[in-house]
Amino acid sequence: MTAIWPAGAVLPAAGPVNYLADSSIDFNYEGVIDQFWRLTVDGLSYGAIYALVAVGYTLVYGVLRLINFAHSEVFMLGMFGQYVGLMLLGFSPSGDVYSQGVILTVTYLALAMVFGMAVSGATAVGLERVAYRPLRRRGAKPLVFLITAIGMSFVLQEFVHFVLPKLWPDLGGTNAQQPIILVAPTVQFSIGGAEVTNVTLVIVAAAIVLAGLAELLINRTKFGRGIRAVAQDPDTATLMGVSRERVIMLTFLIGGLLAGAAAMLYALKIPNGIIYSGGFVLGIKAFAAAVLGGIGNLRGALLGGLLLGLVENYGQMLLGTEWRDVVAFVVLVAVLFFRPTGILGESLGKARV
Repeated sequence: MTAIWPAGAVLPAAGPVNYLADSSIDFNYEGVIDQFWRLTVDGLSYGAIYALVAVGYTLVYGVLRLINFAHSEVFMLGMFGQYVGLMLLGFSPSGDVYSQGVILTVTYLALAMVFGMAVSGATAVGLERVAYRPLRRRGAKPLVFLITAIGMSFVLQEFVHFVLPKLWPDLGGTNAQQPIILVAPTVQFSIGGAEVTNVTLVIVAAAIVLAGLAELLINRTKFGRGIRAVAQDPDTATLMGVSRERVIMLTFLIGGLLAGAAAMLYALKIPNGIIYSGGFVLGIKAFAAAVLGGIGNLRGALLGGLLLGLVENYGQMLLGTEWRDVVAFVVLVAVLFFRPTGILGESLGKARV
């Protein structure tokens, strides 16, 4: 479009235009140093959530060599699942903090996590049966799986966006759900001047325990040997009596269950983050965490998630809040330049026994 200048106006001088003249990045080194421990504690809590979701990516990739981009919506539906569970238990989004004692609070947290895990697990298994299994039976190429995964991601988003409100008027839609607050952050102790709250402790401890249980399941059980066998050589595993379809279904189920647990922890961290698009960016970050640690490696997923949470927190203090997401992915690309297989770089099929 040609610009029309009013009569008598002074035209801009010819030559290159410096669009960054009025904006700059303030490298706030002092802020990073002064707030180091606070940034570390907060980054670990976000990173623990990334790690749990990343395990789902890494399991499915290890077995099927499939990047399941719809896993972010599995996580999102887990957030709605735990929310519905709390409503069925009699809670309402009043804005008041539940305060009937530690035992009851822990009990309701556990029940809410079970609801979230059930919804996410069922969604993951349904996704595998409806979207991916028919493609496998037809011998579809990897690109078809990738396109299908992206398509199913949008299908699940729009289901919550447009269909769910018609089925349950209080859920879904454009706006985030009003939060149900079971736990109010209270300071437990300090590290280097940084306050560590009960919410942070629950998130980090639960993520490490669940990731550790997944590691034990894969490396120390008969079922885990079946997963590793299918990941390494599916044809030979089938000849040895391993049911490939059963392994794939249970792999999706485990990833979904962990995503549901992460959804509950995320709701503790950000109680007003339950919205149809709430899993997209977090899912992309969790996938980045899986790649950073070593895709197909459970320990790599945990390590990558924690590192990503730390890096983006340091980055937003150093460069500004608007650079938070950019920093995380720039670091990912930089690491992959030198270590294309990720930091640990060990595939699921070669996991230690």
